[in-house]
Amino acid sequence: MRIDFVTLFEGMIRPALEESILARARERGLLSTGFVNPREFSEDKHRKVDDRPYGGGAGMVLMAEPLYRAVKSAAKKGSRVIFLSPQGRRFDQAQAARLAREKHLVLVCGHYEGGDERLSSLFDEEISIGDFVLTGGELPAMVVADAVARLIPGVLKKPDAAVAESFSRPLLDYPQYTRPRVWRRKKVPEVLFSGDHKRIADWRQTQARQATRRKRPDLLQNNGALALE
Repeated sequence: MRIDFVTLFEGMIRPALEESILARARERGLLSTGFVNPREFSEDKHRKVDDRPYGGGAGMVLMAEPLYRAVKSAAKKGSRVIFLSPQGRRFDQAQAARLAREKHLVLVCGHYEGGDERLSSLFDEEISIGDFVLTGGELPAMVVADAVARLIPGVLKKPDAAVAESFSRPLLDYPQYTRPRVWRRKKVPEVLFSGDHKRIADWRQTQARQATRRKRPDLLQNNGALALE
């Protein structure tokens, strides 16, 4: 997979690509990345890419031409162009899985009060990571890239790791424990030492349901799973 970032602030994103799973994916040749800065396409001598909104109002708006040309320089036939915006559809694990099947993503980072509305036909979709406003689209772009990259076959060491994670099903993940067996008088549940794989699987399923009811009951409601015991 290839992910290109259309951004005014490459320096915010690049460090995230050089650490952890994203770095591993790039090193293995499973993920390639690139950057395009709209300022490179500005016709203004000061490389200006924003201007005041018609009709007045607070803030500035990204101008159409520089952003249009930047996206067009990155997108190819078959690319999926995504605008990171608080007005977009809420990003979730299902969307991450869908996007992981694409060969090329172009993540467009908004800024200021957004982009000129006439650019809307340039994007295949808009994505939001939550109902709040950030300074720009760089942080959301990193979130999307990370969530998608870990689902690329071969990126995670264990192929089934992503399947068992929270939000890959209508339940949160079950509790996890590691050494030592007793920590500050708190013990690891005995069932995990039983060697009985069915008992362990049943216990984990029960714990996952209980954790979901306690922490995120909306997941059960949204998936019609309130009857789960």
